[in-house]
Amino acid sequence: MQQDQDTLTTLLDPATSKARLLVVDDQPTNIQVMYQIFAGEYQVFMATGGQQALDFCHRTPPDLVLLDIVMPGMDGYEVCAALKAAPDTRDIPVIFVTAHTDAAQETRGLEAGAVDFISKPVNPAVVRARVRTQLTLKRQSDLMRRLVFLDGLTGVFNRRYFDQQLATEMARAMRAQKPLALIMLDVDFFKRFNDRYGHQAGDDCLRQVAQTLKESLRRPADLVARYGGEEFVCVLPETDFDDAMSLARELEAHVRQKGIRHEYSDVAAVVTVSLGVAGLAASASGDAAALLALADAQLYLAKNSGRGCVRGQSLP
Repeated sequence: MQQDQDTLTTLLDPATSKARLLVVDDQPTNIQVMYQIFAGEYQVFMATGGQQALDFCHRTPPDLVLLDIVMPGMDGYEVCAALKAAPDTRDIPVIFVTAHTDAAQETRGLEAGAVDFISKPVNPAVVRARVRTQLTLKRQSDLMRRLVFLDGLTGVFNRRYFDQQLATEMARAMRAQKPLALIMLDVDFFKRFNDRYGHQAGDDCLRQVAQTLKESLRRPADLVARYGGEEFVCVLPETDFDDAMSLARELEAHVRQKGIRHEYSDVAAVVTVSLGVAGLAASASGDAAALLALADAQLYLAKNSGRGCVRGQSLP
């Protein structure tokens, strides 16, 4: 698919999108130096303390962190260790930028999980080259992870990636006290479709449904995955229940509007889907398993309410 090819091109070629750098230093003059070096080529964000840096990385993970070692409160080693310990930040490359140049300090930094160690005062050409190298390696690593997590038939994410991301997004939602929503959907009377039109047509139907779902999602953070067979799931970070219900109705309408012929359906003469929505409010508590179970229960309710419809509920 062209959209998947475009995504792979973006991952392989750093010039196709501006990478996000986080500069962490308690000295504003040092931050300003880094900003002047990188602002023309990358998106540059700044933090003046360890906890502020961690909060930023959990909220909006950057592509690379340039991290000072000596800072009040939490030093760079502690920040790096915390990043590497968390599932949603452990893959962010960290480069230490410090006035300490002895071998013991460098060794400690690399053992903490950093990918490089640069001495102050920095040489602009050298630091640019090292950052560019690490960003290229990260994009290649991201690409390989993405290929492992793609469903071979439909081109959307697979069950393994969904399981991982749901856990990550649930942890993020609970930590930041943000809402989270999940949509589970099923192609109505798909066995009859396969029996009538053949498995090749069935595969094409699933590809069209998957593409329709992907194109209908509203934000880059939203994702669709093939859950198994003719079932799909959508994870919607920072989305409240009412907005998730609205999106689910749009998904149902968009699939129906594709007009994929299905004369053996009891719902319509075209392919339709049934959808179950589960919501987690910003102030609520729960876990990934409970949210998934609720979405599955709501999907079951939709299928027992005539199919081709949406049912939903929030976790209490």
